[in-house]
Amino acid sequence: MYSEPEIDTATRMRDAHTAAASALAVALDGEREAWGWRGRTLGRPVTSVSGNAWLRLVCAPVEKAGGKIWDGPQEAERFMPPAVPRPHLQAWHTWTDGGNGYLAELYDRITDPTITTDGPLLRSAPAVGDTWWESLGTTLTAVAAVPTDRVAMRQEYLDRAMPHYLGDGFDTTVPAWSTAHGDLHWANLTQPTLTVLDWEGWGVAPTGYDAAVLHAYSLLVPETAAEIRHHLGHILDTPAGRFAELVVATELLQGIERGDHTELEGPLRARISHLIELRG
Repeated sequence: MYSEPEIDTATRMRDAHTAAASALAVALDGEREAWGWRGRTLGRPVTSVSGNAWLRLVCAPVEKAGGKIWDGPQEAERFMPPAVPRPHLQAWHTWTDGGNGYLAELYDRITDPTITTDGPLLRSAPAVGDTWWESLGTTLTAVAAVPTDRVAMRQEYLDRAMPHYLGDGFDTTVPAWSTAHGDLHWANLTQPTLTVLDWEGWGVAPTGYDAAVLHAYSLLVPETAAEIRHHLGHILDTPAGRFAELVVATELLQGIERGDHTELEGPLRARISHLIELRG
C-alpha cells in the first residue's frame, strides 16, 4: 500500500468507493484504508450477506478503463490453480463518471497483514520462516505453469528500454518465457500465512520475473536479498533468472528517473554490474 493521495483524488475515490459499496450491497466495516500508487486504487473492509469481505476500487481514465489490467482478477479467478494462495473474487461492478472509469472488486477478506504497508520497497527484514518460503516457491512454480495468452511484458519494450538503461550492445532477446504474477512485491504478500494479492497484471513475462521483482525490492535489506537468493536460487541462479533481474532493473531505473524509489539506485546499479559480469 501507498500513502494517501492529494485531497481531491482522495475525496473522489472515497465517494466512488461508497457508490461501489451501494452497488454491490455491502457496508463499510471500520475506517481502514489501503491506497494504491498515486491513489489509483482504494481498498476498504466491508461486510456482506455472506460475511466479512474486502472491496477494492480501481480507477483509470475512460480511454484506459478496460483490457488486460481491468480483467486480470477475473481471469485469475478462472485460471489460477488452488495451489496459488489468493483471495477469492466474489463479484465486481464497473461504471464511468466524467472522464474516469471505475472497477469495484469484492474479495474474501484476508486478515493477515501485508509485509510492507507503505509501498513495495522492503526496509527491514520480514519475520517469515521456512514454511513461508516453501509456500512462495510452490506458488511461483504453479503460476509459471499456467497457460495463458495474457502478456505482462513485451519483447518490444525490452528492445527499446534495456539498451537505454544497460548500455548499447546489450542482447535483449528473452531466453525463456513463462507466466508471472507481474507485481510480486512485499506489499502484495501477507504474513505469517502467504497470500498473494493484486492479480490485475498477470501474464507471460521473462522466466524468473516474479522472483527478480521481489529480489530487487529487497536490495536495501541485504540479509533478505540473500535469503531470496537462497530459497529461490533455482530460479535466479540461471541464465533466464539473471536476465529477468536485468529486466526488472531496467524497469526500476526508468521509475527512478521519474522520482520513484530513488534510494534504490545505488544497490540496484551494483547488482546490475554484478549480473553483467556473470553474463561475461
